Amino acid sequence: MKEKLKILSKHLAAHPDDEDALIERGRLYWSLNRRSEAINDYLAARRLNPEGKADQLLKATYEILDFYNKDLYNP
Repeated sequence: MKEKLKILSKHLAAHPDDEDALIERGRLYWSLNRRSEAINDYLAARRLNPEGKADQLLKATYEILDFYNKDLYNP
């Protein structure tokens, strides 16, 4: 997984406007618990295509991060 991350980062250094690569790297960051880096890649991809997949991924990401279950905090 980390090798794929290196390959994608190298590719994005040469092709910063590759929306699909940004999304894929964001997904890898998310799976590695590197949340802020994942969000940054999703935001960069959304700037390239405001109505693309990245917009949906950002909405889902924010829903996950905003989730609150009062029963978890007040047993």
